[in-house]
Amino acid sequence: MDPQDHERFRDFVDVRWSALLRLANLLTGGDRHEAEDLVQIALMKVLGRWRHIDDPEGYVRKVMYRQQISRWRLRRPHREATFAALPKDLGVADGTSAADLRITVGQALARLTPRQRTMLVLRYFEDLSETEVASALGCSVGTVRSTTHRSLARLRSLAPELGAPAQAAATVPSSNVPKGAHT
Repeated sequence: MDPQDHERFRDFVDVRWSALLRLANLLTGGDRHEAEDLVQIALMKVLGRWRHIDDPEGYVRKVMYRQQISRWRLRRPHREATFAALPKDLGVADGTSAADLRITVGQALARLTPRQRTMLVLRYFEDLSETEVASALGCSVGTVRSTTHRSLARLRSLAPELGAPAQAAATVPSSNVPKGAHT
């Protein structure tokens, strides 16, 4: 690698490290050490091809997705970790509700299988289409749809408080519906 490419790679790592670590943190279920390992392994794999890469950010992310897939395919099934009950009052008016929501979502994601977590992160955090997720993970669009559906259902069962505000807003008491609105 020539010095100019080496400098470009260092600049990329300096600028994008935090964002890549956040993505890796989501992909690994919040395990900081595994997240750091995932980013470092992806960057090491990218380093050898750096001169030939047009879109470094996209390339590194794709390497991370595939590396994470390899990790959860190689792991043997294991017992799911149990966690203490979540606090019941998440609607605190002191400005911490967004942080509480992030913590709750993070804890719920950590309790999903790596495959389920990866599908949800790619679909909703990375905002990839079903086709793009299928391409990144090397599976069919139908697999992405069914796994995403099951993963969301599991997420709702693990953290029912995440769906509570949306469900409450969708439920309109019949006494509040104006006359003639049922037509």
